Amino acid sequence: AVGAMAPRWEAGVLLLLLVLPPANAGLSGYFGTKSRYEEVNPHLVSDPLSLGPGAGGSLPASCTPLQLRAVLRHGTRYPTAGQIRRLGELHTRLLRRAAGACPAAAALADWPMWYEESLDGRLAPQGRRDMEQLARRMAARFPALFAARRRLALASSSKHRCLQSGAAFRRGLGPTLDFGGDEVEVEVNDSLMRFFDHCAKFVALVEENDTAMCQVNAFKEGPEMKKVLEKVASALCLPVEELNADLVQVAFLTCSYELAIKNVTSPWCSLFSEEDAKVLEYLNDLKQYWKRGYGYDINSRSSCILFQDIFQHLDKAVEESKSSKPISSPLIVQVGHAETLQPLLALMGYFKDDEPLLADNFARHAQRKFRSGRIVPYAANLVFVLYHCDHANTSQEEYQVQLLLNEKLLAFHHSNETTSTYTDLKDYYRDILENCHFKEECELPKANVTAVDEL
Repeated sequence: AVGAMAPRWEAGVLLLLLVLPPANAGLSGYFGTKSRYEEVNPHLVSDPLSLGPGAGGSLPASCTPLQLRAVLRHGTRYPTAGQIRRLGELHTRLLRRAAGACPAAAALADWPMWYEESLDGRLAPQGRRDMEQLARRMAARFPALFAARRRLALASSSKHRCLQSGAAFRRGLGPTLDFGGDEVEVEVNDSLMRFFDHCAKFVALVEENDTAMCQVNAFKEGPEMKKVLEKVASALCLPVEELNADLVQVAFLTCSYELAIKNVTSPWCSLFSEEDAKVLEYLNDLKQYWKRGYGYDINSRSSCILFQDIFQHLDKAVEESKSSKPISSPLIVQVGHAETLQPLLALMGYFKDDEPLLADNFARHAQRKFRSGRIVPYAANLVFVLYHCDHANTSQEEYQVQLLLNEKLLAFHHSNETTSTYTDLKDYYRDILENCHFKEECELPKANVTAVDEL
């Protein structure tokens, strides 16, 4: 009776849910870079403006924030045109199968394919909300910095989703903050937000070099993925030869997109168990590790141009403070990509496992630190906050720094504390600050050096 009353596709979805075991509620923790921001901050589900537990920090009241430098990933986006094409291909195959006696394939064939290639990675309405709410929480956490008539420098990569994210962040701060003008222009700065595009060595030896992804490709053909492939093929009544790891990953990511964009549990989710999700998360993390993380030195070294720029602005704020001048750039907010943040965090040494992520050590990495969904979900943010502290015992203690990742204090490597003197922090990263030169790092090796040798 329900099926007769519902639209045809709803009946199909209902049939699929009856045929397959229900999607495990735990799937959302394994979507990697396609994860909702709420996965790392669950308290935001019930209150999008909550600052969460332990919001106070650990600095004495005599410390005043001088400068905030935030590097953000854009908010929730639509799939890229390539992902939409692959989903269309898989959906078409299911349409061809739907006439047979395969309820799961029939139900998914009845799922309305609403993604169009023109959406191509654009910011979703949820992505605008991500940014507006993040801005409001940031202003609530640092009210002195976000006070009226403070200058806001807003920059972005040239990608539409980042420009729109920057505009949404500004809107979230509301009309009461004038920031020196009615509208803050979003400056396009690809040299900092898309440094990877400008690094010839990275582009040639990693981005466009298939052999650089050998661990990813080996895992696609390995026993863990084979098991997931066989299970999905069986559920869809397809010969396993008709599926490959990329198509299965598209089905899994469709589950993630539907949750992030529309906040619904898609019928695509019903194809996967939590164990399957762990395998597909590892596939995503392998790609991030070898392309953006610790796999090759050039991945992180190419980000030193951004790292150095952050410290140049912090240095300037310290100098202005010492000279009793107003801080010229109290608020610097830049919007980039997961590919902007992941290399920067690797350069700083965060989330590094003792053993590299390889195609054959999935089981040993069950408790790995490098989980991209925990590090760079949609709307991920890395924030440096510089403080001036009165009543400091020494001149070194006068300037302190805190680091927040996704609105949580991050302990510094050199001290394991969440607050550091600015001097100690600069000392710890002295080698990168003084000896990492983007132009030299990114020069292509001589023609007689093989890519493998260079990497």
